[in-house]
Amino acid sequence: MTSFTDHYRAIPDVPFKIYYELMPYRVREILLVSSPYFFFIMEEDGRLTEKIIHEYRGLNLINPPRLTWVPDSREAFRALSDKKFDLVIFMPREGDMTPRQFGKQLKSKHKDLPLFLLAHATSDLLFDPKYSYTPFVDKTFIWCGNTDLMIALIKSVEDRMNVSFDTRRASVRVIIMVEDSPYYCSSVLPLLYREIVAQTQAVMEDSLNEEHRILKMQARPKILLAQSYEEALSLYKGYKQHLLCIISDIRFRKNGGIDDQAGFSLLSKIKEKSPDIPLLIFSAEEANRKKALEIPALFLNKSSPSLHMEISSFLIKHLGFGDFIFRLPNGNVITTAANLREMEKVLPSIPLDSIHHHASRHHFSTWFMARSEIQLASELRHVNVNDFADSQTIKEHLITCLRHRRKNLQAGVITDFSFLTFDTDTDFIKVGKGSLGGKARGLAFMLSLLKQNPDLKRKFQDVTINVPRSLVISTEGFDSFITENNLKSLCTSSHSDAQIKLFFLNAELPQWLCNQLELFLKATCYPLAIRSSSLLEDDQFHPSAGIYSTYMIPNNHENLQVRMKQLTSAIKLVYASTYLNIPRLLSQSTVHRTEDEKMAVIVQQLVGKPFGDCFYPAISGVARSYNFYPISHMKPEDGIAQIALGLGTIVVENAFGLRFCPAYPLVLPQFSLVNDILDNSQRFFYALDLRPSASSFKSPADFTLKKIDTHDASDHDAVKFASSTYFPEDRRIRDSFISKGHHIITFANILKYNVLPLPEILSEILKIGQEGMGSAIEIEFAVNIAFPTDQKPEFSLLQIRPMASGKTNTRVSIKDEDISQALCFSTHSLGNGIQTVSAIVFVKPDKFDTARTIDMAAEISKINHTFQMKKQKYLLIGPGRWGSADPHLGIPVKWNDISAVAAIVETKTGSLRAEPSQGSHFFHNITSHGISYISISDSENDFIDWDWLLSLPFKRESQFLRIAEFTPPVTIKSDGKKSQACVSGPRKKPAGP
Repeated sequence: MTSFTDHYRAIPDVPFKIYYELMPYRVREILLVSSPYFFFIMEEDGRLTEKIIHEYRGLNLINPPRLTWVPDSREAFRALSDKKFDLVIFMPREGDMTPRQFGKQLKSKHKDLPLFLLAHATSDLLFDPKYSYTPFVDKTFIWCGNTDLMIALIKSVEDRMNVSFDTRRASVRVIIMVEDSPYYCSSVLPLLYREIVAQTQAVMEDSLNEEHRILKMQARPKILLAQSYEEALSLYKGYKQHLLCIISDIRFRKNGGIDDQAGFSLLSKIKEKSPDIPLLIFSAEEANRKKALEIPALFLNKSSPSLHMEISSFLIKHLGFGDFIFRLPNGNVITTAANLREMEKVLPSIPLDSIHHHASRHHFSTWFMARSEIQLASELRHVNVNDFADSQTIKEHLITCLRHRRKNLQAGVITDFSFLTFDTDTDFIKVGKGSLGGKARGLAFMLSLLKQNPDLKRKFQDVTINVPRSLVISTEGFDSFITENNLKSLCTSSHSDAQIKLFFLNAELPQWLCNQLELFLKATCYPLAIRSSSLLEDDQFHPSAGIYSTYMIPNNHENLQVRMKQLTSAIKLVYASTYLNIPRLLSQSTVHRTEDEKMAVIVQQLVGKPFGDCFYPAISGVARSYNFYPISHMKPEDGIAQIALGLGTIVVENAFGLRFCPAYPLVLPQFSLVNDILDNSQRFFYALDLRPSASSFKSPADFTLKKIDTHDASDHDAVKFASSTYFPEDRRIRDSFISKGHHIITFANILKYNVLPLPEILSEILKIGQEGMGSAIEIEFAVNIAFPTDQKPEFSLLQIRPMASGKTNTRVSIKDEDISQALCFSTHSLGNGIQTVSAIVFVKPDKFDTARTIDMAAEISKINHTFQMKKQKYLLIGPGRWGSADPHLGIPVKWNDISAVAAIVETKTGSLRAEPSQGSHFFHNITSHGISYISISDSENDFIDWDWLLSLPFKRESQFLRIAEFTPPVTIKSDGKKSQACVSGPRKKPAGP
């Protein structure tokens, strides 16, 4: 059984960017030769120049043609010798050259330069034999005071220049008009162009964004004007595969003379070879109507007072211009559709006899063709309705084709928000004319990469790979908000973070933005994540992560205004994060100023499923294309991933996560032994609280999240899917969820049994992203597992950012003598370069207590502020995972707590032996700003000399910390190529591992 879908999908889509290449040749310079009076009439009465500029602006075209006027032939040839022109328009006058003389001299020097003769309607010169047909004049027209004619002449020349290229490149459609009468050419040609432009502008309004609108104008149908039988037949043969229709007079030149039946001969021949092409004959003799119907062709009487209206009706009825009008076979109108979206929406309710009526007459393909849906129209044109079982099947296939085409058009495209054409199925919508910001740029880039790599979806056809639906409020929203509320001064104020957030919460969003957000919320019923996307966020040369706020809202209140309050409050708090303390400190370490920063906001569908009164994905994680700490037979280029149950907060804030290399998912250092699995498995996760009591933003705290113990959620399908079962009586772990037993999160279903090919997907995504960005990358992602699992799982990309390469060009050599004089040495370090410091801040080993790490972070922050005021760098040493959100895994410092450090050393103690995290925002920002991160591992080569460190004279100390300052300084060497680092200085005796 033949299907529209089968035919349609077999055709490769023409990439939309091809339309950039269309219309490569333009009329830039026009030379007008006329009397001063004639030019005055055209310029002042007809407003010619103004009309041309206005027309081009209306079509979103730049560089309108420039008109140069000269009064006579002598001045014309002088101008032609000084400048290149694309079109010459000659208006004959007494005492000057005849058109034949002027044309002959012009063509002798400029053979391919188009020359149009333009005579005034009341002039007798046009009927003088010496002005009759001449081979040196390309076309003759009559000026009747309508400046639309000048626009039509320009377009006519451009169409001739571009038709060959545009039809080959993008199957652009062609209309052939056969007419040798200057009067009717001058009357009908502007009408045709006006109708085509109106149709194209209607299509442009249906476009996804400004770029698509401009590009669709490039693909408008071309009009080719022929004045003889031979010329018309030649055009038909050259472009018959691309013809929309042929409009022809009856009497014109054939075999060198005027033939009264030339039009009938031409169209009869064409109808025989191309029976589906619409044909229109117009003639001043009503007797020709019967003969036209014999071809058959539609007939219009040139003498009709409503000729223009009748031509417009022909374009609408036979070429699909305007709305699609659904009719019953008896002609009664059912409804209309203005665009693809409306067509898709109304089709299910259209009676089957109407569907058959239109499909059997190719009305659908004709309408699609008029809207530049060339691939879809071409295939539908070649499908026979008799191949289908019934009209219901035809309808279903039409809906499928439309849905497929619409989604394919939207895939990887940034769509401008429009009240008229807002489509809830659109993947990526932009509000405002400003920038998308760094994070949204990354998402848009990944959308385009996914579209450019269809093999990825074919390879993993059992998994949906996407970017969650996103609405991006461009930086125009931020600019308007800051300006209208006079908040600019806050970027340099001394207000606390809490005060700044309150200022922003009490301010009002621009009304135009609120109007669009309300329309969006009316059509949106899923939980939302409101994410930052500042101009400098995820910048390729100064990337940063996690310094701006993200808020999540359930978006489930029955009152729309309550939901609007939640959303607008979250947006304001994201805006406020631009002026908070941490971003300001971060900007001080770069060349950027806080006042230069602007914030876009991503309102994104939250990935997950509801489980009772909470909402979360089965898996969240981060992955890097470069592994700083490879083990075993892994290579740095194999990458590293870190996954966890629930929302990704638990991973990016460095609290927990199971690490694996996508190339070797069974190599799990955290899970080497049973005790390792019990100690390192995830014990809690984060979820969005769906309860109404947690659905408002009365304070800046992100209290919509709830922390859940995995044992308290053992009845959730997502927890069961990720769990294995431990049986203590025989110290054995089974890789499945068994109700009677101790449940631990291992993701064995994925890493061992490949229920979801997550490692393979990550490897492919990292490869594609790295090639696209031209650097190592980091991604954040989430995975939905459908329950029951017979549905396709969903892999969603949440973010992509470049990994900072640091000063990798600096050659660093760590010699044996450096190691012998070293305070510490590591074979698991990050960073590259050499620097010196005269101060070390370290956590006193005997005072370290995992229950007091928050207090330690507070002490470090105070000391860091002192160094910052002195503009002095220092070395920071302490146990556990620095920057961890879980205080039991390390000291939970943030960027502003350690902004003056030159390097950080991560040590291990008997009570705390956390693995270094490579997926946290803190970790990303450390490496992005060239701060060496030195991890003292359990390797036999790694060491730190605590005896020497404790023997240093210290300047001051606190409850948990000691600060040593000395001269000469110690040297920190980091070799990024070997992942080695050492801190060495003058020692009393050599030391080693």
